Amino acid sequence: MALGIALAALATLVWSGSFVTSRALGDTVPPVQHAFWRWLIALAAVAPFGARQAWRQRALIRRHLGFVVLASLLGVATYNTLVNQAGVTTPAANMGMIMAASPVLMAVFERAGGVRLGARRVVGLLIACAGVLLLIGGVDTAGLAAGDLWMIAAACCFGGYSALLRRRPAELTGAAFLFTTFLLGTLMLLPAQALSLTVQGGFTPAPGTVLPLLYVGIASSALAFFAWNKAVTLIGPSRAGVVYYLQPVCVALLSWALLSEPLGWTQAACMALILGGVLLGAGARS
Repeated sequence: MALGIALAALATLVWSGSFVTSRALGDTVPPVQHAFWRWLIALAAVAPFGARQAWRQRALIRRHLGFVVLASLLGVATYNTLVNQAGVTTPAANMGMIMAASPVLMAVFERAGGVRLGARRVVGLLIACAGVLLLIGGVDTAGLAAGDLWMIAAACCFGGYSALLRRRPAELTGAAFLFTTFLLGTLMLLPAQALSLTVQGGFTPAPGTVLPLLYVGIASSALAFFAWNKAVTLIGPSRAGVVYYLQPVCVALLSWALLSEPLGWTQAACMALILGGVLLGAGARS
């Protein structure tokens, strides 16, 4: 169990930086183009490890094509595009805290599948979720009507993706799964990428745009998704979801340090509730 919690924490920490980059690139890189280049870079990063395995397991992938396509749609094509769209108007700290709603969905899906969660883990989830509700109740109405709603949709997608990982065929290796979902997700984004280039135009490659894209493509996609998928396999989506509640705390601190976004009493109260829920529920037995 310790390895699974450590991998979930690693993915959570790395993903925290991606919310900061989504916010930082919101004014320079259109959201769809941000997502497309992220996954194209991620695809190139995992290809040396996953392409050959995916080819060897092509018959297995074809048999479970519906599962793979749905995972690609939720976890690759849709989730990060919504996050990037939210980053245009929503502070990074709010983005990370609203994403803390997704573990509740993971737990709901897992319980619907017949898995007993245990009282302590449920209480931890509810305490951390209270921090999200406190945030949403205290944000500006205009922000909630725009960027925050995009983040709520993103949280639903990620919760569904994480719950779906429980159904991954045991024979399908992690590298083959990542390569296949990254490939399909990138292909799904191609029409939107072409439309964005036509309507919005491209962006100017510069250190301020290329380096963040390399970070989200290699670290936040290839590394973090592998760690998260392995963690869910080892400890299940609901327990990994409790660890995931650390993300808004990391995002708030990073956005304060790197983007000079203010930290108010609402964010501080959210952090306290989230940390309390993680400490209570992460090590809880089913």
